[in-house]
Amino acid sequence: MTGDRTLAAAGMIVIYASIIGFTDNYVRVIAAEAGLWQFHATRTAMAMAILVLALRPLGLRLGAHNLRAVVARSAIHGFAMVIYFGALAFLPVALVAAGLFTAPIFVLLIERFAYGTRIGPVRILAVALGFAGVILVLGPEAMQGASLPALLPIAAGALYAMGNIATRRWCPQESAETLLAGFFLALGIAGVIGMLVLTVAPLPVPLGTDGFLMRGPVWPNQAFWVWTFVQAAGSLLGVGLMVRAYQIADATRVSVIEYTILPASAAWSWVIWGEVLSPIAVLGMAMIVAAGIWIALKAEAKA
Repeated sequence: MTGDRTLAAAGMIVIYASIIGFTDNYVRVIAAEAGLWQFHATRTAMAMAILVLALRPLGLRLGAHNLRAVVARSAIHGFAMVIYFGALAFLPVALVAAGLFTAPIFVLLIERFAYGTRIGPVRILAVALGFAGVILVLGPEAMQGASLPALLPIAAGALYAMGNIATRRWCPQESAETLLAGFFLALGIAGVIGMLVLTVAPLPVPLGTDGFLMRGPVWPNQAFWVWTFVQAAGSLLGVGLMVRAYQIADATRVSVIEYTILPASAAWSWVIWGEVLSPIAVLGMAMIVAAGIWIALKAEAKA
């Protein structure tokens, strides 16, 4: 296993959050015309095409050292994202996002009880601070609506945590491009299956973004192709950096730093759409950033 380089990983996560925060703001444009499953399938096709074209010029490789581990990690991460997006069909966005961002808590629990990793008070406090900040950013509605379906985003958070731990524990010798390919292929397969199911058994589809989950294959407009390509290219770079961060640093540290994706998304929402956050949400963002910086610097001081 490679040495722990938390500050380098933190820099990668910040860049990843900035890229994904930008591209994800345009999912609403994609969702107005096409469906989730077509989006996943199309994005995977574009991402794989870009990756294949970049192999020789950048000296990349797609061969896996441990194919079983790569497939398992890809399936876990892919399943987490399918549950996450599926829950958006019948739960408030705030509740779904809050559920997914329980991942650092599950990272701590899995590392402690499955791998016997010693978890110090700094990491525990950082997770608590970061998650409290997430709740402030999302608003009080994130704490409401508790029910059996509301457990689905938490299940997505647990699976996302497992996938992040698997990145370093199972796949430390794999190239970032190999893990990227596995991730996109898992989502692409899910997208194709969803398109086939909705073609055979179509559902009533609301207009606009409300029909994102239930919409089968359509012939979308130019905006879909442009922003799906931006998503594919941005995700390749951003998720590649995220994968590498989990390979070079402890998952319990990187998962807290990953909280920065919420402030990044909110900042881009303000720049692009003019959406203004409340003072409470700004306070929450400050707590998230503080948690990430705290744990990164504390880890580096011990290196």
